[in-house]
Amino acid sequence: YVVDGNVYFSIQTDPDFGRMARMGYSELLAIANQRGNNPHDPNKRDPLDFVLWQRGNPDEPKWESPWGLGRPGWHIECSAMSQRYLGEQIDIHGGGADLIFPHHSCEIAQSESATGKRPFARFWMHVGLVWLDGEKMSKSLGNLVFARDALREHHPDAIRWYLLSEHYREDFDYRRDALVRYEQYAADLRQALSVTGGSHSPLDVSRGRNDVIAAMNDDLDTPTVLAVLHTMAGMIIDGAKEGRDVSAAQAVVRDLALMLGFTLR
Repeated sequence: YVVDGNVYFSIQTDPDFGRMARMGYSELLAIANQRGNNPHDPNKRDPLDFVLWQRGNPDEPKWESPWGLGRPGWHIECSAMSQRYLGEQIDIHGGGADLIFPHHSCEIAQSESATGKRPFARFWMHVGLVWLDGEKMSKSLGNLVFARDALREHHPDAIRWYLLSEHYREDFDYRRDALVRYEQYAADLRQALSVTGGSHSPLDVSRGRNDVIAAMNDDLDTPTVLAVLHTMAGMIIDGAKEGRDVSAAQAVVRDLALMLGFTLR
């Protein structure tokens, strides 16, 4: 509905609004109010109604529209981009856990209402928040660790191992001193792929490969994957010392490591 150049989404038109958040109305309203919602907007029919298009203020960028000069609402941008480049329905949508409500919930409501197709996204993968020294890492606080800076101090495979050591849905406390341990894990992996074994009793790591695939299929359980990969690397190193043929095992581990994005350099 349109009021004074502003376009609002009426949550009453969507019985499933906020379903992904699994919260009651009062909880949803409290969270929305903390994240930019204006519950006292006199133009709103419901305090949780959200802006699709906002009338432009004199000191803001603005564009022409059927409703006058203005700018897009916060939530509409993602729906516009995904529909333009990926179509009306998408397979996987990611984002931080703090975006479940209101941002992603509003994105679902406006996208499904516009297209008439459900679901807007078949799978949602919400990652935990990254913390540094007891505070949420965020642009607004300025307590960021840039990848380029971390790469000056650590091997890229050590950083990747560290980041994958926690499940993606869990909050992650970034500690610079912890990376030392993962430097060793990454070095062990590279060593396992560079050793030369013998010619007898080929090393079989098919069980480990199956365990990795099962863990990946279990909501991307990367901590388990890395534990199995580390065990397999140790088996190869020990097998080579015993004169066993480790070439086939190395090929399996290399493929799994590359799947996870390790450079192996």
